[in-house]
Amino acid sequence: MPPTVVYVHGNGNKPRAELLKSQWDTALFGRDMGAASRMAYWAPVRYPSPLPDLRPDPLDGGPELIEELPAMAERAEAEPPEEFVARTLDEARREAGDLGLEGRAGLEERALADWLRDMTYLADTLAHAGEREEPSEELPLEALPLPQSGRTALFRLLVKHAFQDVHAYFFGGSGPAMRQVVARSLDGLDGGPLVVVGHSLGTIIAYEVLMEQGRDVELLVTLGSPLAISEVQDHLARPPAVPAGVAAWRNASDLRDLVALDHTLRPEYAPQEKVTDLLVTNDSRNHHGVTEYLSQRQVREPVQRIFDGAG
Repeated sequence: MPPTVVYVHGNGNKPRAELLKSQWDTALFGRDMGAASRMAYWAPVRYPSPLPDLRPDPLDGGPELIEELPAMAERAEAEPPEEFVARTLDEARREAGDLGLEGRAGLEERALADWLRDMTYLADTLAHAGEREEPSEELPLEALPLPQSGRTALFRLLVKHAFQDVHAYFFGGSGPAMRQVVARSLDGLDGGPLVVVGHSLGTIIAYEVLMEQGRDVELLVTLGSPLAISEVQDHLARPPAVPAGVAAWRNASDLRDLVALDHTLRPEYAPQEKVTDLLVTNDSRNHHGVTEYLSQRQVREPVQRIFDGAG
């Protein structure tokens, strides 16, 4: 049987499933792959309707012509990082409370809040770094064509949605439904070679489903993943390890990616020889964009070899 690639998208609302799948196909293969690819589209679990087709996805690093950014830019000029962290955490707790799940997190969410704090401070550091005439060697950044308040708002928008969706996954009752979407996307794929590609929160969802199923996967690809973050690992259903059926795992991240604060899975996920950590350059505006990750040679070539070898 021919190979199949299953995509698991990341944080935030997305365009409709068919369009999103085609966008990922084009970035990874240069063309729409038709029935050879599937999108595990979990966005409706969290968002009532998809983004309009022509509206850019700000969490993919696209142009910032969205409703939230102007208000966030005005607030970012005056709001210290500590206040942003507290407000974002309160919003996530309030959402869980609206669902009657306010007691679910308990004291455990404090550890996850450390990840929120670290993302926020890195976001503000990157926003300030964009003002320098020369990029810092430690934090190389091509200055965004925005005032510093706009850059801060753009980065904080990513931080806010990344944290709130991960919080909803672990503490807000959304995790089972998200995993069910991925499990359904894997149904009937027990024949040809299987490639699973996840981005951001999608890497957590895909990982936990593969740990549950133990199904054979020729290649697992994680992009901009928080799976190396200790605060995230603390909340996984099982201790970190390579899922039993995964033959090879490639994990790609950009050093400036706020979501992937720790870039090495290999030390924590055994057997280590199956894991390859890749540092790549993601030049989307927030350095977390999935299309830029998928376009990287180190990401594309191993996937394409599987498809070419089956041809």
